[in-house]
Amino acid sequence: MHQTSPTEARPTTARPRVTVIVGGVAGGMSAATRLRRLDEHRVIVVVERSGAVSFANCGLPYHVSGVIADRDDLALQTPEKLAARFRIDARVRHEAIAVDRAAKTVDVRDLESGRVESIAYDELVLATGAAPRRPADVEHGAPLHVLRTLDDLDEIMAGLASLGDAPAVVVGGGYIGIELADNLVRRGVATTLVQRGGQVLGGLDPEMAAPVADHLAGRGIELELGRDVRRVARDHVELDDGTRLPAGVVFAAMGVTPESGLAADAGLAIGPTGGIVVDDAHRTSDPSIFAVGDVTELRDAIDGSSRLAPLAGLANRHGRAVADVIAGVGRPTAPALGTAIVDAAGLTVASTGWSERRAAERGRAVRVVHSHPASHAGYYPGAAPMSLKLVVDAESDRILGAQAVGTDGVDKRIDVLATAIATGMRAADLADLELAYAPQFGHAKDPINQLGYIAGNLASGEDRVIQWHELEAELADGAVLLDVRAESQLSEGRIPGATWIPVESLRDRHPEFAGRRVVVHCRVGQGAHTAARLLDRLGHDVVNLDGGFLTWRDGMRARELAAAAASRLDDGDLAA
Repeated sequence: MHQTSPTEARPTTARPRVTVIVGGVAGGMSAATRLRRLDEHRVIVVVERSGAVSFANCGLPYHVSGVIADRDDLALQTPEKLAARFRIDARVRHEAIAVDRAAKTVDVRDLESGRVESIAYDELVLATGAAPRRPADVEHGAPLHVLRTLDDLDEIMAGLASLGDAPAVVVGGGYIGIELADNLVRRGVATTLVQRGGQVLGGLDPEMAAPVADHLAGRGIELELGRDVRRVARDHVELDDGTRLPAGVVFAAMGVTPESGLAADAGLAIGPTGGIVVDDAHRTSDPSIFAVGDVTELRDAIDGSSRLAPLAGLANRHGRAVADVIAGVGRPTAPALGTAIVDAAGLTVASTGWSERRAAERGRAVRVVHSHPASHAGYYPGAAPMSLKLVVDAESDRILGAQAVGTDGVDKRIDVLATAIATGMRAADLADLELAYAPQFGHAKDPINQLGYIAGNLASGEDRVIQWHELEAELADGAVLLDVRAESQLSEGRIPGATWIPVESLRDRHPEFAGRRVVVHCRVGQGAHTAARLLDRLGHDVVNLDGGFLTWRDGMRARELAAAAASRLDDGDLAA
């Protein structure tokens, strides 16, 4: 093995510093190019195991369908271009195999020649990313694919070219799984998505995820919820209940695990989630070694705990940040919210911060707000429905998280809410945000403002609400449920046990339920707010069903899906 320094041939009196970056995609390449802009004299070496650097990995699924028609559009840079513009030594098909922290060298193998070289460094940046999980039992020769690199994409496209009429199976109902399933169907491939749990997109709360599952099914994606994959064979996938799904191609989209083996072997600290432990300057337990991207554990923005957040936006931002630190101009990196968005077959799904479920797991008392606004003013053509959910700390009114599902306008609302969380804004303060308005873009009282109005009413005690999953207990304790919707809205469905009394009739009929606790609901919660205020002033003990009929309906659908999935899991255990 030959040991060299990339600068040994440079006849300089003061040796320039050498930064070696392992991983040449989002975090690694952002670090490399930013560092060059800050330091013209530094030697920068990028080691990338795949055959391409700086490619658009988030765009890979969309080449499967042809939405992104030209594969080369995904290759943002080449080693040659990086050398010419940035004087970066980018080495593709090279793998870092060992780090000697005492000698400050990293051993790199050329995957084509097998030659191993030891490269000296002053700073080492680990941006090795995360590896896709795969089913445990895969028959030799089975057409199993993952989608992480351009090399993976090329293999997939070659397989699809010879697929014929054979169907596809996607294992995993997260972001990548949904994107792959959608783009396969767009390509004309019959596709089944297998998800172990009772809902897709496990980071969402169930009532927000249920409409997504129904939408995917409506777009032609077959869903197998509550199913585990027992074995991937050459022409089928066997599920845990013995069901065999024919498959000419299979995709593993079961989540990822940090590729922290190189760091662990070097004796760097690894956290409880398997990621590399870093401080707010991205330093590892060795001050000369940094780590960014999916391989790292990040600090959660809500409670400061360790978390993984394998998101391209964070990786790119943190790559830039670590370059600043190495160049001596850095500042502490903000903790991670995990803000994310996905196109689920034409339905936009986004989230930021904590879900209600996560808050419950952490023992945090919360207030929850659901709303179902239109994307813009209803009188302007093209307004589309959306569902919003806000999770708020019950004591401080601090926003903990938000979720949004719809089509138009979801992206800008989740970005406003992520910004509000990052700045420490109270939920009630959303009412005072001055947001751009014209009828084709929003509302005079934007959905964000409406969330603030509702949150402020809850914080002040002016309103009291219950959640969809608390209704049964209320009715069991003797409460009366009033449906105060307009008659034209009743065709959407009825909550069992509800008495229909429109708001306009309450003043005359309220003595009918005197002395009983009252739960009121309308379609989305606004009309019920009016009803609750009226009944409160008439002397009734009254609460509003948060989010109205639509949230209750989505919650009940989530329960149906979860119950069916649990039953199937039980059946699978018996079959096993």
